[in-house]
Amino acid sequence: MNQLSGAEAFVRMLQLHGIHHIFGLCGDTSLPVYDALCRLDHGMTHILTRDERSAAYMADVYARVSGGIGVCEGPSGGGATYILPGVVEANESSVPVLAVTTDISVTGRGHYTLTELDQEALFRPLAKMSRVVDDARAIPHALRAAFAAMTTGRPGAAHIGLPFDVQKAPLDDTEVWADASLAACPSRRTGPDPAAVAAAADAILGAEKPMFVCGGGPVISGAVAELVALAELLEAPVATSVSGRGSIPDDHPLAVGVVGSNGGTPETRAVVDAADLIVFVGCRAGSVTTERWRHPAPDAARIVHIDVDPAVIGTNYETEAAMVGDARLCLSALLEEMTRRLDGTPERPGVRDFIAQAKARKFAAFEELARSGDTPIKPERVVAELQALLPADAVVVADPGTPCPYFSAYYRLAETGRHFVSNRAHGALGYSLPGVVGAHYGRPDTKCVAVMGDGSFGFAVGELETIVRLDLPVTLIVISNSVYGWIKAGQKSGFDARYFSVDFSRGDHARIAEAFGVKAWRVEDPEDLRPALAKALEAGGPTLVDIVAQPLQEARAPVSEWVA
Repeated sequence: MNQLSGAEAFVRMLQLHGIHHIFGLCGDTSLPVYDALCRLDHGMTHILTRDERSAAYMADVYARVSGGIGVCEGPSGGGATYILPGVVEANESSVPVLAVTTDISVTGRGHYTLTELDQEALFRPLAKMSRVVDDARAIPHALRAAFAAMTTGRPGAAHIGLPFDVQKAPLDDTEVWADASLAACPSRRTGPDPAAVAAAADAILGAEKPMFVCGGGPVISGAVAELVALAELLEAPVATSVSGRGSIPDDHPLAVGVVGSNGGTPETRAVVDAADLIVFVGCRAGSVTTERWRHPAPDAARIVHIDVDPAVIGTNYETEAAMVGDARLCLSALLEEMTRRLDGTPERPGVRDFIAQAKARKFAAFEELARSGDTPIKPERVVAELQALLPADAVVVADPGTPCPYFSAYYRLAETGRHFVSNRAHGALGYSLPGVVGAHYGRPDTKCVAVMGDGSFGFAVGELETIVRLDLPVTLIVISNSVYGWIKAGQKSGFDARYFSVDFSRGDHARIAEAFGVKAWRVEDPEDLRPALAKALEAGGPTLVDIVAQPLQEARAPVSEWVA
């Protein structure tokens, strides 16, 4: 039996849980942890960021593309408050992120100590678990509880607070052990009740036009093969939310694409409206995916709901049959039940033709705009040129605003799994620029691209230094239209174009990037776009392409509120 400091025990616990990367920012209260990271042989890489919010976004995207657990850290006070946006985004997106904030000493509480705040209370409503550890001997147990919270049931974020004196206090190393099954997500999968499987099968077999609408659940649980096999067995269309992209290849004849008010189109909506039964899989059936619960209309289609979180089911739609459990286990059980009951695929003539025609109409309208030589450059052209240049396994991290609806609707994923990431839980700007750092570390052999508006660029520009310091081979695309376009488009469609406080000056983002040491191009002519993108993607180091683009309020974006 040997003695460790609390900080040393913390580092060992991360190591035992299979952590390889930590994203974070230093501070006074973090000195013991940083010293332990410096001295110990643990095999982990610490990525120093310029903002705690960025560290959390990096950990978020890292977890999404790697299938592992993202870890971010920051100091007390401002560090704890800055890291919050990434924690709530990860938690609401069912992404396993461990946020570690160091804190003032336990003995300093109540004495007006600089940076004092109640961290446990601050994080409690935003994460699955929040615990400030007041005794070094409790650190291993707290970490085991955090990894269990993040990876079991509905995945999510956890917060651990480490006071300064607790980091320095001793404990016995006999307490430092981990459950290896908690090093991956999801862990300790739960399967469905057999009676629920039978009820779901009854409901689906009683439908003439069943359809699947998938959220992030199938991708998170690795249920792609089961979903595709079940859809083919039933000859049923498969649509996704933005977060569900990668549940089925976009070129599959049963793949509809994204539905809903962000990235959905009238053509994909028509497929939803034609169904007489919707199977929601790992999807909360929230306001965006259902266009405020109008598609499907509550009285138009029967509902079967599959989700790992029982609280989700029945919240927004009357549910005929419900299966609670991991998406892969639920779909596997349903596939087995359907295979046992069915003698071949049901006769549903015309389903694939109906989907093909809907997609053809959707992309015909898109390609007409994508070929446009107009200036400013249309967003559709940006999507089309990147589609032509990026390899099939590329990872695209898209910010809210202009990139999200366009890339959700029109960027086609030939491969399943997580190749497209956008922060759809809360939609905060400034996500993709730091997020692409996490994408690179999660998939270092894959080309990773961040697409952002110039509003988002302004939120996170400091991380250009991080990207250059680490010499990351990532490409940043800035869609520059000098406006908070989503808000201005909303003012146009819903408030008679009374524009107020949404416009800002156009920056020269290429020159800004060059000042940080990034190789950059500025593009104003559509004919110059593909050559510039090709050079940026092939350059090897950090690159940025600044595209002077059509303002969102003037564009034909796939956002149903504006189309209406």
